[in-house]
Parts: sequence; structure tokens; C-alpha cells
Amino acid sequence: MVAQDIIIRPIITEKSMSGIPMKMYTFEVAKNANKIEIKKAVEELFDVKVSKVNTLNVKGHLRRQGRTQGYTSDWKKAYVTLKEDSKPIEFFEGMM
Repeated sequence: MVAQDIIIRPIITEKSMSGIPMKMYTFEVAKNANKIEIKKAVEELFDVKVSKVNTLNVKGHLRRQGRTQGYTSDWKKAYVTLKEDSKPIEFFEGMM
């Protein structure tokens, strides 16, 4: 897989923004990507050094619209922690 196919989008929430001072960033990633592939993709895309990757599968939520109901898609979330000597990711710096 190409790095752009593994990292789908950054997660911009209040909780994920609180991890930026500790160099912890949150991304939505491909469901079939493993931790090693995620680490290589982040290092390639943002030119940083990754120390740790934690992943979790997010189940879809029940949504209703009138009489019909269904579930949103399941997706995978990755928490990426950078090494202490690594530079921060510039994309997130403007949001603090």
C-alpha cells in the first residue's frame, strides 16, 4: 500500500488536540493497515520519527432518519507518538 492510502485523514477533536504537547497525534487509517505500515506511512508523509503506534477499531453508530435506521461505517483509529528528538507535525501546529 502507498502511504497516502494508509493515512486517510487526521482526527481533529478536543481530546486529540490535548495530546499534541506530548507529541501524540490521531489519524483515521485504513482498516487493513497494521502498526508497522502506519509507522512507515507517517514517517514518510510528515518526515518525523515515530516511537509508538496504538490502534483501535471504532464500531459504527446507529443512525436513524425517519422510519429507517442503519449503522455508520466501522473504521480504524491510530494514535501515533513521536520520539522526543523528532520535530512536531506542522499540520497540527496551526490549530493549537
